[in-house]
Amino acid sequence: MERCGIVCRQRVAPVKASRSRRPSVADFLAEAIFSGHYQPGDFVPKEMALAEQFDINRSAVRSDLRQLVDVGIIERISGHGSKVRDYEEWNILDPQVTDWITRFAYPNPRIQREILAFRLDVEPYVAMTAARRAKARDLVAIEEAFEGMGQNLRSAGNSEERKLHSDYDVAFHVAIFKATHNIVWSQLSHILRPSIQLLVAESNISATDPEDSLERHRRVMECIRTRDARGAFQASQAVLEGTADALGIEPGDGLLGDMLAMPGQG
Repeated sequence: MERCGIVCRQRVAPVKASRSRRPSVADFLAEAIFSGHYQPGDFVPKEMALAEQFDINRSAVRSDLRQLVDVGIIERISGHGSKVRDYEEWNILDPQVTDWITRFAYPNPRIQREILAFRLDVEPYVAMTAARRAKARDLVAIEEAFEGMGQNLRSAGNSEERKLHSDYDVAFHVAIFKATHNIVWSQLSHILRPSIQLLVAESNISATDPEDSLERHRRVMECIRTRDARGAFQASQAVLEGTADALGIEPGDGLLGDMLAMPGQG
């Protein structure tokens, strides 16, 4: 699908539609919103302006706006137009929303921070559970993903090899979710994959010491393999702290600080 460009600090960019294929107003606005061009509380362009910009009728614009309304990203206010809702109102687990996150949210530090906060709250516990429940096939999947990370890190001379490294990195985290043998965590691994991909791809580009990041992942793998639940929790924390550092995200506001107390083994 074609992406429409955004002219910074202009509320309506001078984009003309292709006659051969109707552009997606939903994608255009999603890119503007997820990248931070429009913030919660901002009004997006009105139907008439969008219809003129894309050279389509208002009913087509209204249909595309409905996509954003249905997932909680914007709300229609009679007589005023469409306003971006607070992040807390977004249906972040909807497949369309996670797709938009992956494609468009990389310039937006607040969305990165929200995703990282969620991962910090969840993944150490997931790793701890995996250390207790992982079966042999789970350990193989985690190890294969880790080996793929290492091979493509050490030979990462072009963008394709760096992408493979990130793909294996995502597979590593997804394999840990599945190793919990909990149906909710296993399903969430599929839904969360695009969000994990966003942070992994960006942090791997920004990391100052990729070998150190690889070592932190190895520690998670070893703790799961040796059934060290406490160690897996702490090692997973360390991986995400490294992600925060690579992205230049300040942990404050309860993100890393709230994670310092390690729960008992139970």
